[in-house]
Amino acid sequence: MKKQIPAQTYGVIGLGRFGTALVKTLAAAGKEVIAVDKDEEKVKAVRGDTDYAFVVGALTEQALRETGMHNCGTVTICIGERVDVSIMTTMQVLKLGVPHVIAKAASDVHGEVLKQLGADVVYPEADMAVRIGKRLINGNMLDYVTLGDNVEVRRIVASGQLVGHSVKDLNLRRVYGINIIAVEHEQHTDVEFSPDYVFAKGDTVSVIGKTEKLEHFEHAMQK
Repeated sequence: MKKQIPAQTYGVIGLGRFGTALVKTLAAAGKEVIAVDKDEEKVKAVRGDTDYAFVVGALTEQALRETGMHNCGTVTICIGERVDVSIMTTMQVLKLGVPHVIAKAASDVHGEVLKQLGADVVYPEADMAVRIGKRLINGNMLDYVTLGDNVEVRRIVASGQLVGHSVKDLNLRRVYGINIIAVEHEQHTDVEFSPDYVFAKGDTVSVIGKTEKLEHFEHAMQK
C-alpha cells in the first residue's frame, strides 16, 4: 500500500550533486520531499532524508504520477546535461498540473526553451561563477543575495574606513544611499544596534541597496 503524500510536498527529479543537495536542504528544514532518479545508488543515498525516494527509469507522465509527483506544490527538475530529457520531463511535470515548476538549465538556449514551456529556470553553475567572481573582485564581501530591481543584500567584513567609526558618523544612508540591516560581532548578530556602535575589525556588516551604490560604498571603504 502506498503512503499518503502529505500536502506542501516538494518534488526533485534528478539526484546529481545539485538535486541531492536540494533534497537534503529541504528535508533538513522539515519539508516532505519526493526524490526521483534512474540510478538506484543515488536514490539509496537520500532515503535517510525522505521516505519518498523512487527509482524511475523512463520519466513518463504515468511513472511520475505513480510517485505522487502530481501532488507536489513545487517540482524542481535537476537534469541539466541531457537537454532532451530535461525538456521532455519538464513538459510531463507541467502536464501533471504542478503549479510551480523549476528547471535547471545548462545553457541560455536550454533555459529559453524551458521558459517557453512555463518553467522557472535556474543556472546553478553560472550563478556560482558570478558569486565567486563578485567575492574575488570585492575582497571583503562574504556573500550576497539579489532581491530584484538591481537591489542586493551584501555581507561584508568591516575593514578600512569602517573600522573605528560609528554608524552615526558614517551616515551611510545619506552619503551612499544604502542601509545597514545587521551587525555581527564576535558571533553575535544584532539587528537593533545603536547609532553610536563603533565598528571593530572583523565585524560582519549586512547592507542593502542598489548594486551600483553598494559597489561605490565598498570601494570607498577599502581606501
